Amino acid sequence: MTSNPSVIVFDVNETLSDMAPMGDRFAETGAPAALAKLWFAALLRDGFALTASGDNRAFAEIGSEALRGLLPGTELNRGLDEAVEHIMSGMTGLGLHPDVSDGIRALKEAGYRLVTLTNGSTQVADRLFAPAGIRDQFEFLLSVQDAPAWKPAPESYGYAAAACAVPASEMLLVAVHPWDIHGAAKAGLQTAWINRTGTRYPAYFTKPDHTVASLTELIGTLSAG
Repeated sequence: MTSNPSVIVFDVNETLSDMAPMGDRFAETGAPAALAKLWFAALLRDGFALTASGDNRAFAEIGSEALRGLLPGTELNRGLDEAVEHIMSGMTGLGLHPDVSDGIRALKEAGYRLVTLTNGSTQVADRLFAPAGIRDQFEFLLSVQDAPAWKPAPESYGYAAAACAVPASEMLLVAVHPWDIHGAAKAGLQTAWINRTGTRYPAYFTKPDHTVASLTELIGTLSAG
């Protein structure tokens, strides 16, 4: 049985932010809206490949280059550079999933220390939280840009533990991505998987300690545990 964590670490992209509007950004340039999911998958793939080879490059740099590889061949209504800029700027204007604000406040009120750990930038996280009035609920906004490697490399979670001055075992990672759950578990963190879509958790990844359908369910799950 796992002990109750003192620090809750949140992934940001897709876990807290609703990235569905990125499809609209693609459509506004003339590209298929469905290309947004392929782009994000390609971005993560290349970020992971760079991490595996010992490199740590910025999320925005990889995202922009991935677009320059995917967009040619589509009937864009503007130049390639302008299309890339328009799509990438959409990342700074995303909103939260409906369950996030209440879930964050409930966890903070329960006495947990809250931080983020994103493969993106802290500026994106800050712009995401400020309009919802929850920026002050987080002690730190952490990014792998300041860490030795991207998640799910163990060094990224170690960086978060060092920043919070607690052992990894006292931290709980919350994410929608099974690969992030797996990486955190291998690094010694407790884990909570948010499964908003009812999908199956891949059997080849380490099983999460907690599974919830929304962030608002997490406080009750932790209290029951």
